[in-house]
Amino acid sequence: MKTVCDFCKTEYNVAASMRGRVKCAVCGHAWHINPPRRARAGLMIIAAATAALAAIVFSIAVITRHNADAAAAARPIVATVTDIHSVIDADGTAHFVVSGRVTNQSGDIYGVPDLIIVSHDAAGTEIARQKFMPSATLLDPGASVEFSHTLSAPSNGVKKITVELKDQMD
Repeated sequence: MKTVCDFCKTEYNVAASMRGRVKCAVCGHAWHINPPRRARAGLMIIAAATAALAAIVFSIAVITRHNADAAAAARPIVATVTDIHSVIDADGTAHFVVSGRVTNQSGDIYGVPDLIIVSHDAAGTEIARQKFMPSATLLDPGASVEFSHTLSAPSNGVKKITVELKDQMD
């Protein structure tokens, strides 16, 4: 261990176990040597707890990412409704035009299944189902295709419209 005279700055090498009063051989100044302080146990506990917390957070992040990847693999093709508006046919009957997007969330090419538009009443009861084919048959990884379809059933009593993929229903 190294110690330095406070007065003349002369440096000395002493044993790490040495403690007590010493006197400088050059200037005669005396001072006390104390052994180096050990790391406090409290700081060690805090450091260990912080490391454990970081490991837990990292594990949760990895598991969450894995679950999201598994969900995308389980449902690589997703259909969403982006717009619904009403049109009136030549007989004066109102119909809904449903527009949306089909997206391939995976890293593989997938075939686009038939889409099913489901109409529900205010209680959530299904009123009608209508199947149609989207314009694309295959989707590249990460690609999307837009769709727009006019429902043949009148819009009377319809309060909610959803879209489903045919092969996810079978």
